[in-house]
Amino acid sequence: MVLFSDLGIGPDLVDALEKQGISEPFEVQRESIPDSILGHDVCCRAPTGSGKTLAFGLPLLARTQLAKSKSPTSLILTPTRELAEQICSVLKPLAKAIGINVLSVYGGVSYRNQLRGLEDGVEILVACPGRLLDLIDRKALTLKHANIIVLDEADRMADMGFMEPVSRIIEMCSKERQTILFSATLDDEVSEIVEKYQNNPITIEVGPEEVSIESMEHYFWKVKNHKRVDVTADIVIKSGRSIVFCKTRRGVDRLEEDLIEKGIACTPIHGGLNQNQRDRAMRKFSTGRTMVLIATDVASRGIDVEGINCVINFDPPENGKAYKHRGGRTARAGTSGTVVSFVPKSKERIYSRIQKEVGIKYRFTLPQIEVLNENEFELVSPEKGDRSDRKSRRSSSRGRNRISKSKRKFSSRDKQKHSPYEKNKSKRRSGDIKRRKKNRNNSKKDSKLSESGKNRSRSRPKNKRKKSNYRS
Repeated sequence: MVLFSDLGIGPDLVDALEKQGISEPFEVQRESIPDSILGHDVCCRAPTGSGKTLAFGLPLLARTQLAKSKSPTSLILTPTRELAEQICSVLKPLAKAIGINVLSVYGGVSYRNQLRGLEDGVEILVACPGRLLDLIDRKALTLKHANIIVLDEADRMADMGFMEPVSRIIEMCSKERQTILFSATLDDEVSEIVEKYQNNPITIEVGPEEVSIESMEHYFWKVKNHKRVDVTADIVIKSGRSIVFCKTRRGVDRLEEDLIEKGIACTPIHGGLNQNQRDRAMRKFSTGRTMVLIATDVASRGIDVEGINCVINFDPPENGKAYKHRGGRTARAGTSGTVVSFVPKSKERIYSRIQKEVGIKYRFTLPQIEVLNENEFELVSPEKGDRSDRKSRRSSSRGRNRISKSKRKFSSRDKQKHSPYEKNKSKRRSGDIKRRKKNRNNSKKDSKLSESGKNRSRSRPKNKRKKSNYRS
């Protein structure tokens, strides 16, 4: 059995890993860590959920030099806020064991803590490209001492249009740098980055080249638009833990309201939420406090949650690649999953094209809930220390107290009549009535005056010009 110490990881990091119950490396870690820890450029193709974070994180921790204020020595670029937080949560306990600071920076939150962290000095910076460039423009940091660069989920950064910002950022880093790249695919723009910015990289390929379509059960159901909510409810009740994909933020919010009305515990995630709301939503879903996550494509990138039984395409994906990304949420680490797509009449041509791009052929049929695998799901009660739930419970109890007090106070009409609120209310009502009458009388007077003025103008004879007898 291969251990982390056999891969060149130091005893302090090995002890920190063992405290977390991690002793045996995954395949991607066994293949990539030895070359990365020697300082070689590495280009690794590996699927999501294969253990990539430790594969690049451990060599980074082992080789990172101490940093000065506003000058990180290692940089991890990632496409989404969720992924940045996930990487940070994995690396921070290990970094603490060897006296290294890790900081994540991304948009959607205040600059204050990020600026303070950079000022104090940080060795490893986990960043989204947009916020990082913004901080650089503000002179909050420099990358000239960053000599180890990691590009995580490079294919997704390409899909989201981040390749130009990524190129700008890499060119700001140290010329004598080590560049490590991890991606689910190594085509198109990703291959351009490899050719342009990596120096004789060692290429490592782990697992299937892309999400295995064969490991999923695919259903394309002909559902009218007004029936989609009912069918969605039936599916999640049968399948258990599920992710539902909508095209727009508004669609996500509307579906959340509809499912809650049907008694289904769900939570939304989209670009319109701030970071605290997104973190809270992901925490609720990952800990089992909600059964359904409703998401847009962009917001769902970087979500790594195990045990998802079903993916529902409430709205169609943009193309075959997006279909694979959505379906890949349920078919993790060799497990199988179910993908259900709603195909109204107007979307049949779109799904025919998607099937052709993916390389599958399925008929469009009527919904058959009975063919789905049944999975039991028990909601986990909120933790006692959860502030958001405590706050909501407190506010709801206050509402109940107010209602009960009002019932006790105004339980009879006699009490209402004698209450100061009702007296003032009657005074206000009588004052309003008097005011209305006065305004009505004034308007009548004005109309009478205007009418009389019109009559006078009609009765007034026209002044005819008299002929003058004067002749010039």
